[in-house]
Amino acid sequence: MTSWLRAVLAAAALALLGTAPALAQLDKISHQEANAGLKAALEKGSVAAVAALGRTDGFFGNGAVKIPLPDSLKRYEKLMRGVGMGKYADELILTMNRAAEAAVPEAKALLADAVKKMTLQDAKGILTGGSTAGTEYFKRTASEPLRDKFLPIVQQATRKVQLAEKYNRYAERGARFGLVKKADANLDSYVTQKALDGLFYMIAEEEKRIRDNPVKAGSDILRKVFGALK
Repeated sequence: MTSWLRAVLAAAALALLGTAPALAQLDKISHQEANAGLKAALEKGSVAAVAALGRTDGFFGNGAVKIPLPDSLKRYEKLMRGVGMGKYADELILTMNRAAEAAVPEAKALLADAVKKMTLQDAKGILTGGSTAGTEYFKRTASEPLRDKFLPIVQQATRKVQLAEKYNRYAERGARFGLVKKADANLDSYVTQKALDGLFYMIAEEEKRIRDNPVKAGSDILRKVFGALK
């Protein structure tokens, strides 16, 4: 094992457990194994997250990531429902979530590319970081490419619903007077950001599961590397 990797893994073990048995286990892991284990964990978490979200009701049926109307419009949503126009709010909410579900599958290739480009310094940060350090790596390296991929798909989905265009016109006017947050003034941008937020949330959940129970991760290399950090 290279000196830098031994030091990184030892520091991680001390931070997590501080026990001699953990250090002994870590010393048996080679540089190649540690690198392969990290990449396997990142790939497994990202693939699972994309599969969970990139399908019908992936967003709409998951309360943790379901996209609501922007906070700035919650008051107007209540008014609409109060006068029997709730179906329009429901239609817009469904459209936003369906757009996110359509966009997320595009993330698979970009996330895989981010894993391939992981450097030794990145690996060190992920090993010594917290329970979602791998997810934070994805955020740093893939957020902008993902945004560029998601936005056209979201635009295509919302364009089919005339209400989305009305929302944009209303929200843009509201933003000029400070009634609506600028970040929420365009429905497509809002949905794209929420799709990214949901994707990273699910990747983080997968990463925590792998770290917490590598035995159930289903891969020898994951069990060996992350099991040594337990």
